[in-house]
Amino acid sequence: MRVLVFALLMFVVAVASRADSGLKISDVAINSPAASMTISAFGFFNGGPDKPSPRLIGYRLRNPLFSDYSEKQRFIYLPEGTKIDTDADGRIQFPVGAALIKNFGYRDASGKLDIIETRLLLHQAEGWLALPYVWRPDRSNADLKVGGTRLPVSFKKPNGQDMTISYSVPNKNQCKQCHSSNGKIVPIGPTVTNMVFTGVQGDPFAVSAVEAAWDDPAAKLDDRAQAYLRINCGHCHKPSGSASNSGLFFDDHIGGGAAQGIGKRPVAAGRGSGNFDFVIEPGHPERSILIHRMKSTDPGVAMPELGRATAHDEGVKLLEEWIRGMKPTTTP
Repeated sequence: MRVLVFALLMFVVAVASRADSGLKISDVAINSPAASMTISAFGFFNGGPDKPSPRLIGYRLRNPLFSDYSEKQRFIYLPEGTKIDTDADGRIQFPVGAALIKNFGYRDASGKLDIIETRLLLHQAEGWLALPYVWRPDRSNADLKVGGTRLPVSFKKPNGQDMTISYSVPNKNQCKQCHSSNGKIVPIGPTVTNMVFTGVQGDPFAVSAVEAAWDDPAAKLDDRAQAYLRINCGHCHKPSGSASNSGLFFDDHIGGGAAQGIGKRPVAAGRGSGNFDFVIEPGHPERSILIHRMKSTDPGVAMPELGRATAHDEGVKLLEEWIRGMKPTTTP
């Protein structure tokens, strides 16, 4: 099965590399240790975020990370003649010189997606480098914001509620915090089970088992909840992640029970616990620290602690339903 997936990936690379339309991507900029101050130095876009190079391979995630209801566009760049593969865990392995490009935006009054920032992951010889870029008002170019920034953003939530927030563009260290594994920056989303290519003929991962989408009502509730926790929490809450000292693990390699907070007391008390006793109290989402922290927008309480200024109502509802369906247990 792995060989077949690999062969199909080669087909996608060939399709993505067949045309260039005169727009040249700079392998020098990608591989240079010096950061480019503007995104135009890379050649990923031809004068605006809505004009990606035909050399980029588009993809989407079945389960994307929640980021204040922003819409995202995702692309891969592979240097000419290089290949991608998968490891034993189904994670995509990218060659040196590859880049992952992710646009973030919101719909304007006309319904058009307005891209406000682009984050890059550049695979250099010494490892991955994360860089955030903010697009200028005329969207002609984007400027590097190593220190991050905040942008006023207005949008409608899926329930029709009007929202105005201070949208956070992460600084370089915050990028590293979420993408850290054993102290090194790694991609989060691209896995065989979570990734779907767009803009090419056929789905190269259609032959592989895929994970349930968290928002698919036809999928099993437990599968949906696990998928949501894995993508929104598992990048930090794993043995090699930045939140490993919490004793909570939501990645692919840890089982349920106390490892996921079910019937587990927090490692440290404080206002983040909301005066509740358990991370997840079976049958009682209203008394579960996990739900308390997901609902909060207080920087000292909210989880995830980075990348959001509003609660994800639909995600909270899913996990409330999941916890409510657990059989209550007698606790000391």
